[in-house]
Amino acid sequence: MANELPPFLQKLIDKFSNSRDFTISFALHAILVAIFGGTVLFQAVKEPPDFEGGSGDSFVDASDPNTPPQPQQAPPQQTTFNPATVTPPTSSSVSTITTTAANPLNFSMSQAIVAPTTTAPTAPPAASAAPPSPTMGAEGMSVGTASAIKGFTGGWGKGQGSGTGVRSREFEFTAYIGQYQGGNWNSTVRVVQNKIETGSLPNLLYLMSAWSKDKIKTNYKNVQAIKLDSDEIFKIKPPFIFLTGTRDFKLTETEVANLQKYVRMGGCIWGDASLPGLRSRFDIAFRREMKRVIPDVDKEFEPLPLNHPIFTQTYFSEVKEVPPGLNYYKDPVLALKIYGEIAILYTSNDYGDMWQIGLNHQGQIDTRRNERGQFVAINDILYGNRDVYIRNINPESLATSFKFGTNVVIHLLTRWESKVRTAPSGATL
Repeated sequence: MANELPPFLQKLIDKFSNSRDFTISFALHAILVAIFGGTVLFQAVKEPPDFEGGSGDSFVDASDPNTPPQPQQAPPQQTTFNPATVTPPTSSSVSTITTTAANPLNFSMSQAIVAPTTTAPTAPPAASAAPPSPTMGAEGMSVGTASAIKGFTGGWGKGQGSGTGVRSREFEFTAYIGQYQGGNWNSTVRVVQNKIETGSLPNLLYLMSAWSKDKIKTNYKNVQAIKLDSDEIFKIKPPFIFLTGTRDFKLTETEVANLQKYVRMGGCIWGDASLPGLRSRFDIAFRREMKRVIPDVDKEFEPLPLNHPIFTQTYFSEVKEVPPGLNYYKDPVLALKIYGEIAILYTSNDYGDMWQIGLNHQGQIDTRRNERGQFVAINDILYGNRDVYIRNINPESLATSFKFGTNVVIHLLTRWESKVRTAPSGATL
């Protein structure tokens, strides 16, 4: 055919035709890149920081009207933490801080990782402390409360004495063993015809009077039990009520209410386990029942440190730590406090049974007997089993335990004085 092209030329035309689309596309792309290469067609979506968002998964809700708007500027944006959107704690232990600044706290966090700035942050204005309320005293105690405690406890100490320290002073008080429902409240005393003849508390009070040459006047000759559901507690005003036993017990509602009022007025419940060590039936019961007396969730039994006044401001200064109780038990002394002072004291080392072995004026074991042939100041069963079941019944150990008991009592007599000294008398709780 005359119009037919040579084979090599037809092959070249076919190759050019097949690559035409590619060549045109490449040329157009080159032109577009040259024209629009410096223009951003799409803006990247920036993720919110970890401290912002919604659906309850963040500290600041993006939908909260109190959340300040994001600044619209080129540098990295800042998310401002607004304390007004955070519910403040309700604990009474947190003091209120006031300031004249519009926003005293301005904690912010960058949305992006940026180089640290060298500009020092502006310090917030100094907070002005709220002036103390004229109706409040030490440890948040109201004047009315301080006055009521002063009226209840004021008769125990008889002046400041001629010298310094508690040894120069005179004291007069009565002490009682608490008689509670159930259990064996009389486990460390000998009771004959409803009268307490001898035992733990009588022996301790006797030595306090003897060692002080009667500057400390006690009722050691007439120690009695007092029912915890009786209103006599508030007429007698004992500085402490001694509770002991070996068994489980449960206080009645009336007993709990009486003891609650008693400790609020300045008295103290002194529990001493008549079985040494923790986890005995009495130990478990006493801790449980005392939490009914002081049920505050923020108050728990706490060990008294060795810098507590019981060990540092003492009648017998040589007793600087917890002495061994029966069979050398030496657990910490525990306390529940009200207004910073001991309201419930607990000794689990069984000093009461040690005090069933009395000492005489010379510091020796008192082996006197009465007209019936009974020991005057000794539990003969305990004494007969010394060095058998009981390992530390000797004059030295007993003297230390009695001196420690004296230090405890003197502290309970004086612990409120500095806090209620200037309070008026006559208020009631």
